Amino acid sequence: MIDARLKEDPQKKSKKKKATVLDKYVIFSLISVIIFTITAIIYQILFPGEQLSDSLITCFYALFGGELYMLCMIKKLKLKGGN
Repeated sequence: MIDARLKEDPQKKSKKKKATVLDKYVIFSLISVIIFTITAIIYQILFPGEQLSDSLITCFYALFGGELYMLCMIKKLKLKGGN
């Protein structure tokens, strides 16, 4: 008796899309921005008289915001493959 799974055409099997390094970095960047934002809000609630450094906040969002923008442009314009 032949197993039903063996009768299936191997080309019809759905392939799982493997996450690229670019996708992983985008996820890492988004999670970092979310964690930093939540941490900054909690810090402001717990210590109302103190503030986080304006330079720290500006640099953090500039770095990760710029990186996310560039990664989105790479994906959108397909510069990654050299096209």
